[in-house]
Amino acid sequence: MVGHMERRIAIRLQLINWSLVAGCALALCIGLAVTNFTLEGLMTTEVLTAPALAVAGLWLMRRGWGERPAFTMLAFAQMSCFVIFAVPLSYIGLGAGMPLQDARFAELDRLLGLDWPAYFHFAIASPELLLYAKFFYAMILVPAFGVPVVLGLTGQYIRLQQFVMAAILALSVVIAVSTLFPGIGTYFEFGLPSNTEIFKANGYGGQARDIPMLRDGTLRALKLTELGGILTFPSFHAATALLSIWSLWSIWWLRPALLILNAGMLVATPLVGGHYFVDVIAGVSVAALTIQLSKCLTAVVAASPLAVSTQSASAEPGRLADPAFGRGV
Repeated sequence: MVGHMERRIAIRLQLINWSLVAGCALALCIGLAVTNFTLEGLMTTEVLTAPALAVAGLWLMRRGWGERPAFTMLAFAQMSCFVIFAVPLSYIGLGAGMPLQDARFAELDRLLGLDWPAYFHFAIASPELLLYAKFFYAMILVPAFGVPVVLGLTGQYIRLQQFVMAAILALSVVIAVSTLFPGIGTYFEFGLPSNTEIFKANGYGGQARDIPMLRDGTLRALKLTELGGILTFPSFHAATALLSIWSLWSIWWLRPALLILNAGMLVATPLVGGHYFVDVIAGVSVAALTIQLSKCLTAVVAASPLAVSTQSASAEPGRLADPAFGRGV
């Protein structure tokens, strides 16, 4: 059973996460107001699903039997709403036209002794590996759907809200850094084909198509259902890999699958996404930072006067209560 203390902390973290979502929505509104970008597709099924999940989650939260699916649905709603606001915001950011950093990223790879063209030619010379590369690159969908389901339905509410918070913060950092230090990607920098008879870098196609149009001003009408991932540095795929492993590590029987799937995603990300190796390193670093931030904020919430008074009231007389952090922090 989930303890009252753990549930209370999780709800407070949930409110903080909603505040982060609202902040992103405000940033998007400001971005649209001060630029000539326009946004279309707000009333599509894909967009309306997120608030529908939020309403359903709030309804279930009022029923004792529905608490676990409620936390799951609300986590889905938070992440979905944030993505709806964050993706067009990333387009607006790249539309600022800051100097491209592709040459610098490539040079950083070389300084680290990492040869991206050699990595590309090795992969192309091994066609049997290309299908695995695409499969592992697509594993970014697993944490987006699997983590809320597993953590929500197993009652790990604190860890669920920490995961949502860390993911939101990570994507925010990635958007901010990519705005200041934009790059189109490795295929652009090295003049290598991203679309061949045996391989197509699906993750790279969106950024190669949209970033030049954002920079020259020809792309200003943003259709929500047609926007894709165009962020290069840091890699959000790499950040998601670490977030996924950390969030579910307490479930021991999932560890082998977590390591295999996410290690595969890290290896495939430079090839399928057209990322530099430093993009991957930076993405993992961002995830590590936001994980620590989410844990620190949880400790602050747990130590707040409201949480302490709740804990004291529920403790047995004569015993010092211990916060239910075993699965959460």
